[in-house]
Amino acid sequence: MTTNLFRRDVLRLAPLAGLGLAIETGTVAGQAPAGPAKTPFADAYGEGQYRLPPLPYDYNALEPLYDEKTLRIHHGKHHAGYVTGLNATLEGLQAARTKGDYAQIQNLSRALAFHGSGHILHTLFWHSMSPTQREVPDVLADAMTKSFGSVQNATSQFAAAAKGVMSNGWGLLVYEPIADRLLILQAERHQDLAVWGAVPLLVCDVWEHAYYLQHQNNRGAWVENFMKLANWPFAASQLEQARAGRRQA
Repeated sequence: MTTNLFRRDVLRLAPLAGLGLAIETGTVAGQAPAGPAKTPFADAYGEGQYRLPPLPYDYNALEPLYDEKTLRIHHGKHHAGYVTGLNATLEGLQAARTKGDYAQIQNLSRALAFHGSGHILHTLFWHSMSPTQREVPDVLADAMTKSFGSVQNATSQFAAAAKGVMSNGWGLLVYEPIADRLLILQAERHQDLAVWGAVPLLVCDVWEHAYYLQHQNNRGAWVENFMKLANWPFAASQLEQARAGRRQA
C-alpha cells in the first residue's frame, strides 16, 4: 500500500519530471470515475493501475472548433489504447523480472516510453484546451516575453512548430528549469526529441487521429483551431507549479 501511494503521488507530479516520465506499477487498464479531475493527473492513476481520466468538459464542449465525434474517438479509443498498452507493458516487464528473462527488454523499453509518454501527453492535452476563450495570464505573458521577445512571437512559433512536426507527434510549450525559461519543442511520436527535465505547459496533438475526421490532411487548419482553444490559464498554472518545484530543489 505504501508503494502504491508513493507512485500515485509521483504521477501527480509528472509535469515536474518532464516528458520522459513512465512509472512502473500496476497492470490492469480501466476507466476512471466520471467527474472533473482536480489536477491533470488526479484520475490518471489509482489503485495500482493506470487509468483513462475523464475529460474536464463535455464531449461537445469544444464544438465547432473540435468536433464531438473526433473527441470521443480520440479520448475513448486512442488515449484508452495507450493506457492499455502501458499496463500491458508493465505486466511484460514484471514477467521478465520474475523469469529472469530479458530477451524482450528492448521492445518492452520502447513500448514503455511510447505508451507512457502517450498517456501523459494526452492527459495534458485535454487540459490544454478550454471551451472558454481566455487571455494569456500575466505570469505566462511575462515568461513568454522574456523567452521569445513577445507573446505574439511565442504563439506564432508554437503554431509553426506544431504544424511542422515531421509525421506524427506534438507541439509543446515547456518550462526549462535550469535557465528558468520557456522553450517550444517538436516531439515525434510521443517520446522522441524531448529535452530531459523540461516541464510541459501546453501541448498540441498533431497525430492524424487528432484531426483527420474534421480536417482530413489539413493539419494547419487543426492547429489554428487549437490555438483558439488554447487554455493559457492552465499553462500558467503549470508554470507556477514548475517554478515552485525548482525553488524547492
